[in-house]
Amino acid sequence: MREILSVLAFVFIIIVVGNVVMVAQIDMKPPVAKKETHTTKINGYELKDDYFWLRSSKDPKTGKVKKEVEDYLNAENAYTEAVMKPNADLQKTLYDEMYKRIKQTDTSVPYKLGDYFYYTRTEEGKQYPKYFRSLKVNGDDERLIFDLNDMAKDLKYFAIGSFDISDDGNLLAFSTDKTGYRQYTLQIMDLRTGQILPDKIERVTSIEWANDNKTLFLVTEDDVTKRSDKLWRHDVATNKTDLVLEEKDELYDIGVSRSRDKKMLFLTSFAKTMREVRYAPADNPNAKWKIVLPREKDHEYAVDFDNGKFYITTNKAAKNFRVVTAPVDNPSEKNWTEFIAANLKIKIEDVNFFKDFAVASELENGLEYLRVIDKKSGKSKRISTPEAVYSMSVSANPEYIQTKLRYIYNSMITSPSTFDYDVKTGKSVLLKQQEVLGNYDRANYEIKRVWAVARDGVKVPVALVYKKGTKFDGSAPMLLYAYGSYGASIAPTFSSPRLSLLDRGMIYALASIRGGGELGEEWRDAGRMFKKLNTFNDFIDTADYLVKNKYTSSDKLVIQGGSAGGLLMGAVANMRPDLFKAVIAQVPFVDVINTMLDASLPLTTSEYIEWGNPNEKEAFDYMIKYSPYDNVKAQAYPNMLIETSLNDSQVPFWEGAKLAAKIRAVKTNEAQILLKTNMGAGHGGASGRYDALKETAFNYAYALSQVGITK
Repeated sequence: MREILSVLAFVFIIIVVGNVVMVAQIDMKPPVAKKETHTTKINGYELKDDYFWLRSSKDPKTGKVKKEVEDYLNAENAYTEAVMKPNADLQKTLYDEMYKRIKQTDTSVPYKLGDYFYYTRTEEGKQYPKYFRSLKVNGDDERLIFDLNDMAKDLKYFAIGSFDISDDGNLLAFSTDKTGYRQYTLQIMDLRTGQILPDKIERVTSIEWANDNKTLFLVTEDDVTKRSDKLWRHDVATNKTDLVLEEKDELYDIGVSRSRDKKMLFLTSFAKTMREVRYAPADNPNAKWKIVLPREKDHEYAVDFDNGKFYITTNKAAKNFRVVTAPVDNPSEKNWTEFIAANLKIKIEDVNFFKDFAVASELENGLEYLRVIDKKSGKSKRISTPEAVYSMSVSANPEYIQTKLRYIYNSMITSPSTFDYDVKTGKSVLLKQQEVLGNYDRANYEIKRVWAVARDGVKVPVALVYKKGTKFDGSAPMLLYAYGSYGASIAPTFSSPRLSLLDRGMIYALASIRGGGELGEEWRDAGRMFKKLNTFNDFIDTADYLVKNKYTSSDKLVIQGGSAGGLLMGAVANMRPDLFKAVIAQVPFVDVINTMLDASLPLTTSEYIEWGNPNEKEAFDYMIKYSPYDNVKAQAYPNMLIETSLNDSQVPFWEGAKLAAKIRAVKTNEAQILLKTNMGAGHGGASGRYDALKETAFNYAYALSQVGITK
């Protein structure tokens, strides 16, 4: 038998032969990826890529990853596991702590839809929830819809996508992904009998019922690019599916939805900076779909239907959006009537319509608000928030006629709390707060927000959470997280696993850098396309600010980001490697030029107006400045943990694998570059709650060990 005992610069291996025990010492060296130079000629450049072979990973006969590539990834995983072996006890300790904070058997707050209440329940020892419905809110007569644990049996990965119930409550349309590739299969269950009907459709990305309880509109994705491009009409009674329309423009995806009053269906074609909406009456499945407003360059708009007219949320003459009403028979701009006026300081993210009131989800100064509007009087009021830094959002509210709004509130020290807000009285009633076991006391922790000053004078908000008594003298370790792309807003939310960092004296920081949407559309535009370098500069300047103001020090600063946030990690590691002790780059989008030159890869064409099209010289000349893989050079790097997933459809695993190989080959110091590939998951990592917790424990053990904390 062979057992690895420990790994430092070498490995001890115990070999037992009969009754003789021999101890052997071998050098522990990382795998060395072979080099096969691939040259791409583009815009007058010659890009030489020694590790291009990693992306040619599919065996044409089996459709699986080539053995050569799989063997390399397994070797990297073995090396990472060996290097992390001395921290195995810390990983277990962290996992046990995280596990013990979770209420293992728990039930979600039921929401009402038609005659039934719907909810989920987790049970101790089980990875996935069960889905139930009941005629009573207390669940006395509950009926199991399905148990995801049974459905996920013998699978490495399992996820539910759509979960949509017909108006009469008889049929459930649901979709599942069994690989992590985000490729969903649609099926239909008869809720009266529990029988799964023969209907089965692949690659479904969105669905919506018509009012006849038998017609289902669905959108499918392209087999190669995964662009959602076709709308179909499916008849459950006959199991017949007909193509309704196809979105031809490669910049656009499509998605189908229905107004809350169930009177109007919508099909939205959406690009990164443009939208176009079609509509059809929900009670006439065969009706022709009509365009609300023709697509225009840089015009983003969304449409809802309420009280006989359209409500259009538009950025026309309103950078951060405004809401107007328009008649259905002629919704052109000349017939618009203001419903919510534009405000440069407030971004309107969404509007929900109910019979007597509407709710606007707003962003102001980097904070989320919910504004409740009386539709008759026009008077409005924001729901009060008790903390200075927090997150709040509309929860499940499927019913059109209701007098209360359900919403979720939490902060970095307040666990997720579900409230019902009474529109008439203006009072919020707490229905359920996520329990944090282990004698958690929020009074032992503090949150604050500081504003780091970037090199061009722009102030960047940074949310901090830490254990009370933490000293700001440069001695505290810190984990700094950021994203900064697509106009996405990363809210300062609660995390019970994160408490294991805080309890060990580590500060957790969340930087809202440009490219994200926290401070509105101008903030988003200031960090995309030909201003993308602002995103990386903001992060570097934020880290520099936190060090100079003694919240931490460079030798105790670990940084983390995933996906486009992994692009951020790769870029700043190239630009200011001296500023960080270690980097955790998760499913990182780092091979920007090669990926964006391949239009057959998922997401590529629709992202031309987010990053640029490198086939065009101007875009190429800018993108090549920051593309992490193309800017790796001979210099001292921080330690890096690069994590990928084999079945990732959004950021292929080879991007992180290539980055690790290239940095390892050219770095001038002893920096440790680790590559860890999840061989059975996709972009979001493990699907089971315990498996996901183990991944978090691994990452936190890595972060803590990098700053000298091993217990």
